Amino acid sequence: MSENNRYITFICKYVLYDHKVTNSILSGYNQHGGEMMGHVCGKTYNCEKELTLAVIGGKWKMLILWHLGKGGKKRFSELKALMPGITQRMLVNQLRELEQDQIVHREVYPVVPPKVEYSLTEHGKSLMPILDAMYEWGKNYMETVVKGQVKINEAAK
Repeated sequence: MSENNRYITFICKYVLYDHKVTNSILSGYNQHGGEMMGHVCGKTYNCEKELTLAVIGGKWKMLILWHLGKGGKKRFSELKALMPGITQRMLVNQLRELEQDQIVHREVYPVVPPKVEYSLTEHGKSLMPILDAMYEWGKNYMETVVKGQVKINEAAK
């Protein structure tokens, strides 16, 4: 049995109990190398900025990246606890897309009970200066323009 097939078998047996989730994950593998194709692949974008937003845009992805970039490796439950309001299904979907786009690495340890950790890839780490700049811009904008008209959820910082 190839390393790829062992990995897929392990995931199916020990990590993914829901049939629908198993099918959607396995459909992300191509026939040639077993690598996952990014969710942005095969689409047309007007410019590189639009592609960047397709990869990191949305309500939760930047927050996931922020926590992994500032706090290092995290287990699923740790990420969920850091983001009040995110559903389990949404977190799974966002992590899956970031993994497919090679921004997040998912490490599955062959132990019982299953242990899975998420971390940033080199591409993911390269986004941290951008996220830092966005944080500083938002902080400045909040202090100078909206002046108390918005609130920041301190628990999600």
